[in-house]
Amino acid sequence: MNKEQHQAMVDLTRMTIGVLDGWRLETEQMRILLGLPENVRARAFQKFRDGRDALPAEPEVIRRAQYLLRIADALRTTYPRNPHMGAQWLRQRHRRFGGRTPLSVILSGDELDLTSVLAELDCTFAWDRTGSHHVAYPGA
Repeated sequence: MNKEQHQAMVDLTRMTIGVLDGWRLETEQMRILLGLPENVRARAFQKFRDGRDALPAEPEVIRRAQYLLRIADALRTTYPRNPHMGAQWLRQRHRRFGGRTPLSVILSGDELDLTSVLAELDCTFAWDRTGSHHVAYPGA
């Protein structure tokens, strides 16, 4: 990994941890959401916050971080005047999740559950996920 790639991973890490901190999650919850191994401890998260270390450059971890950032962005769009509503929305029961909270859904640890919550918040993601695509017809 070159210096630019490492800096991009540090930036992704800091943004992601900042979002998870804003949602008032515990270290163990963060570890589960990011798909990190059980041996990753609280002091590693402090290094992530400080920019002294980056998340592992593994495709699954990167995808999960990107999904979490997209969820945070969708919550900011949904609640533009109250940044605390995103954390509250995550903790409210939702009928589309069978009465579960979105947070409990994404804490199952399954990447598919992350995408389900993202699809609930971001209709463009839901559209892409169904395989629907805009088709340009000749002469249109």
